[in-house]
Amino acid sequence: MRRAALILLASLAVAAPAHAQGGGNCLGQTDAAAVEQKPGAPPLRFGITPGAQTGQFFTGAVPPRTPEDPARQIAGLDGLRAPGAPFVLRLHRFFWSDGEEAIRRFLALADLYTRAGYLVELQLRYHPNEQQEGDLAAWEAHVREVVRRFGENPRVVAIQVTNEVNITFSPDSSDGAYEGARDALIRGVIAAKDEARRRGHRQLEIGFNWAYRTDPSADAAFWSYLRDNAPKAFHEALDWVGVDAYPGTVFPPAHTQGGERDGMVNAFSSFRCYAGGAGIPESVPIHVEENGWPTQPPARSYEKQAEVLETLVRAVHDFRGTYNVTDYRWFNLRDGDSTSANFQTQYGLLTDEYRPKPAYPLFGRLVRELGARYAKPRLKLSVRCRSRRWQARIGGPDAGRVLRAGFRVGHLRAAEDRKPPFERSISARTFDRDRGRWSMRVRATLLDGRVVGLRRTIGHCRR
Repeated sequence: MRRAALILLASLAVAAPAHAQGGGNCLGQTDAAAVEQKPGAPPLRFGITPGAQTGQFFTGAVPPRTPEDPARQIAGLDGLRAPGAPFVLRLHRFFWSDGEEAIRRFLALADLYTRAGYLVELQLRYHPNEQQEGDLAAWEAHVREVVRRFGENPRVVAIQVTNEVNITFSPDSSDGAYEGARDALIRGVIAAKDEARRRGHRQLEIGFNWAYRTDPSADAAFWSYLRDNAPKAFHEALDWVGVDAYPGTVFPPAHTQGGERDGMVNAFSSFRCYAGGAGIPESVPIHVEENGWPTQPPARSYEKQAEVLETLVRAVHDFRGTYNVTDYRWFNLRDGDSTSANFQTQYGLLTDEYRPKPAYPLFGRLVRELGARYAKPRLKLSVRCRSRRWQARIGGPDAGRVLRAGFRVGHLRAAEDRKPPFERSISARTFDRDRGRWSMRVRATLLDGRVVGLRRTIGHCRR
């Protein structure tokens, strides 16, 4: 995006009418110092967009200057996450128009990252081709297919349905320019949640996002459409709502020193106003799905990026209780082209040759300082003998966090249980011919993707 275009976007936002749906003013708070920081919120779950390519305002797609090196990419990611903590990778530019090829490519990426110990969420773009545009029945079928195939991986934990539908002028970066985009958002969210429930993919949380911000009249029209057209099933399907915010880059394009903090509070407060008017309560948490500040030396220096990153992250951390913010994703890991005159290709914490910018180690320190940690799961395996069978069941305070469980004794294995209560019955007759003792072993997969092993020693079962 050219700087002039950004300034034009900001001027439209300032000049447009200030009234949102129902006549409410949703311009939001402009002074972070005047907003209460409510205590007691859990730590943030951090993550990042690992892909190098960025969506482009006013231009078509710009491919990365250097191709991805999976080994160097994983090494770069490993330098950011904290031991014993979740770290979510947001896989973006998953276009409907790319069909089966995209599904296979993103399945491979999800497998690569989850095997490396990361959690994954998908930015599932509407982005139709000419034949698909407006065919919402086909879109719903595509959404269900994605849920079915990706939900089998327990470390794929979220799907964002569509992207930035409130932006109507930028088809490469956002979905709002396409026919039927608002209905694709509504119907896609409902279809995704329905399919996840049917398949037992309880770890898979469904949401959508909003880009902060276009002009208020356009935003009011977007939220009014959701208010007037989204049925009860849509609201019941939402597990989270996303905010994409780039203070100091998109809106507003320039700040006073440290003004990015005010920008984040303005984004959250205006979002809660708009979303509340559309019937989305504050109990639905916010995920900061995209937050970043691109470099382009000397005008946008590497040192300034680090300064802004800390301001942005600490603002989200400080006001997470006020606005119910649970998740934070930086956009993104590495530049697409560190030499380009187009700074939209330079959001990375690493250059396009994987060299760290000053913001890279800083983000890792903030993740370790402010991020959520995994709590040790409190699970208990109980076993009893009944009718010559061992009856095993998972209990304990965290039994509700179990997604699925596999039970076995010696070489005997029961079918995996995918619905609570997690229990299985295994015949004891084979083992009663011996006098020894055996281990009942359980492999329990949790909703956060972790696998926990449980074990009990058992003897004869003749009752």
